[in-house]
Amino acid sequence: MSTTTQARPLFAAKLTPHNSLTGNGQRIVIAVMVVMASVPGMVFFSMGAWPIVGFMGLDILAVWWALSAARRNGRAFEEVTLWRHQLDILKVDGKGQRRSFSFNPLAVRLVIDRDINERTRALHLRGADQTLEIGAFLAENEKSSFAKAFGTALRQARR
Repeated sequence: MSTTTQARPLFAAKLTPHNSLTGNGQRIVIAVMVVMASVPGMVFFSMGAWPIVGFMGLDILAVWWALSAARRNGRAFEEVTLWRHQLDILKVDGKGQRRSFSFNPLAVRLVIDRDINERTRALHLRGADQTLEIGAFLAENEKSSFAKAFGTALRQARR
């Protein structure tokens, strides 16, 4: 990413979203749903209301699709690397598409958007010609913690 010959960056972080469900966990959730839906499904089928079984299957399919989309989006990450004369941001989405951004640390500002209760809602990097949101998938406390650490490193790069 950086052509800087400096041995170590001033700051480096890899931001990743919270992933609480593994692939095996997803299979277990779907299996439990199938088992739980099969009992009322058999009752409705025996009563002649067989279309309800199909709708129950559609519900399970919708949950599977939602969990799969959440796991795919959970593979996204951002790498923030601050060198003395350059700030590099690499954003990789859940599909693996990569976008990289570079800023001059002397000309970029870290803007922290807060709500009325002073909770961190968003982090933006504002340069001379572009604005970039970073860590959008992080929780409020994670954004706050990252902003403190990164803000300190950014001030250090300006000295």
